Amino acid sequence: MLRIAVIGSGAFGTALSAVIAQTGKAHVLLVGRDQALIEDLARQRVHEAALPGITLPESLAFSARPDAVADADIVLFAMPSQAQLSAAEVYGPHLKPAAPIVICAKGIEKQTSRLLTDVLESVLPNHPIAMLSGPGFAADIAKGLPTAMAIAAADLAIADYLARSISGQTFRLYASDDRVGVQLGGALKNVLAIACGIVEGMGLGDSARAALIARGLAEMSRLVEATGGRADTVRGLSGLGDLVLTATSHQSRNLRFGIALGRGSALSTQHGGLVEGAFAAAVAARLAEGYKIEMPITQAVAAIIDGRLDIPTAIAQLMSRPITTE
Repeated sequence: MLRIAVIGSGAFGTALSAVIAQTGKAHVLLVGRDQALIEDLARQRVHEAALPGITLPESLAFSARPDAVADADIVLFAMPSQAQLSAAEVYGPHLKPAAPIVICAKGIEKQTSRLLTDVLESVLPNHPIAMLSGPGFAADIAKGLPTAMAIAAADLAIADYLARSISGQTFRLYASDDRVGVQLGGALKNVLAIACGIVEGMGLGDSARAALIARGLAEMSRLVEATGGRADTVRGLSGLGDLVLTATSHQSRNLRFGIALGRGSALSTQHGGLVEGAFAAAVAARLAEGYKIEMPITQAVAAIIDGRLDIPTAIAQLMSRPITTE
């Protein structure tokens, strides 16, 4: 039987390991760094801190040892985007030769502006690197609620293999070979969710939120095409689907961060480092400048987070931009 390891014992990694284990198609191992937590999960079968009240499958195995991934045929990297490189350095020496790696994080490397697939390929050159992204909250996945996401690899045959290996009755994956589009859709929707949170926090209305979603999607498409991806990918699960979810649900940390910004709450400053969109905004703004493409919403969010622009001024600037055709 297939062996799948999920590295990262946070909410998303735990949810993914649970839903894959429930398919019965593979032996699934959840690997984490916290020995005490891993022992507690194995004993209690509940991750109270991340997924309270959700019972994990009896078939799911646990380990805190890096070499536990040695016999895994597929390995999912479910740690935050800025921790992907260090995880690859820790677990890379123990990986089965040529085992596909699936990145389960939405972001761009902050320091270098590299896509996460490029980051992992630099240290794991002999492994196919795929990207999982789309509209899926950890709690919904773990509860067995219907969820669909995209999985992209450079080779469509590998993406299809991964989709078939991981999908189950309540968790459906769609294969793609557009890693650029899938990654940027997942990263940029976090930035736009912050913008929608600001709108909500300031009480600017649902019409403003809808406009941000629509115009934000246009920004996504421009950057994806400029960096070699396909615009139609952005209109799928990893772009539009994920954007609608993250920009409208209070389960979204990025939306809540934006709401805090809109209300002038100190919470936004204290927790900005934990929100992927806070990293991605500055990176995306730099990319837009480098490619000489217009991303006014993304650039406004970056300026607000960096303290270079106050929210009322940002809104005024957006609303006074030259009138153009859609």
